[in-house]
Amino acid sequence: MKLNKQILLFGLTIMTNFVFGQAKKPTLMILPSDNWCEQRFFMTEFNNQGIIQKTPNYKQAFQQDTEIGQVISKIGSLMIERGFPLKDAEQEIKAIEVRSAEDNMTASSTSGTSLSESPLDKLRNRAKADINIQIWWKVSKTDKGKVVSFILEAFDAYSNKRIAASSGNGIPNNTDIVPILLQNAILSNIDPFVGQLQSHFDDMFINGREIVLTVKKWNNWDKDLETEIEGKEIKDYINDWMNNHTVKGRFSEADASENLIRFEQARIPLFDLNNKALDARQFARGLQKQLKSPPLNIDAKLMTRGLGEAILVLGEK
Repeated sequence: MKLNKQILLFGLTIMTNFVFGQAKKPTLMILPSDNWCEQRFFMTEFNNQGIIQKTPNYKQAFQQDTEIGQVISKIGSLMIERGFPLKDAEQEIKAIEVRSAEDNMTASSTSGTSLSESPLDKLRNRAKADINIQIWWKVSKTDKGKVVSFILEAFDAYSNKRIAASSGNGIPNNTDIVPILLQNAILSNIDPFVGQLQSHFDDMFINGREIVLTVKKWNNWDKDLETEIEGKEIKDYINDWMNNHTVKGRFSEADASENLIRFEQARIPLFDLNNKALDARQFARGLQKQLKSPPLNIDAKLMTRGLGEAILVLGEK
């Protein structure tokens, strides 16, 4: 009897390892950190409703800096060797520019009008990855040779939470170029860093991806979230849908009033029924369809902020 239990336990362990081994890895993208871009003047200023803000100009960095491409290539090879697929940031930026150029040249054959693109559309038109890895480094000269210091951080692209971090200094060396110095410095710290990434993804595989979903109403709508339809408030219909469609019913209602509901830490499946990656927009699209259906019959406009936040505004599109 004891032997049978041991065999059964061994079999379950093998099956579990097989299932997790077959699970898709998160896609990674490596970029220079904001601080690295600021130090090297690869920043773009823009006016955000009267407030001047800065954002990294990655295109300029890739075109003008002689080290960043090699550095990302070296770090990327370390990640690929450990089984993590990688999106090339420089190539993604080029692809986005090509699509934008094609859109600008596209016109209706009937009226000659061009494609409509709002500022929100332009904001969304960016490279997408599950995890963004940022690298910062600095080279210092010592009596024993050049020493490279680095900070490697990984952020979940959906929740913007830091999920892995590593930092350290390399061994003094005067012969190697910076990308090699950096690769050697990171190499001794890469496995704990990768372990943190894998732990985060294993958690997502079991408990779902974390997003934020906000439901609002237009000012001119003649209802609100406390309006009853067939004896039940609209916000209760929404809560029931969230309970049924989040992983294990996991979400928190951070704010709630007659005008707004904000769901935070909402855990959604990584993939839909067709095994396609599921993001906040696609998840909220399901709620949008439910609201449109009887007995609610409510139109809603769907907007997003990045991959991990969706906003539904009730009343009209």
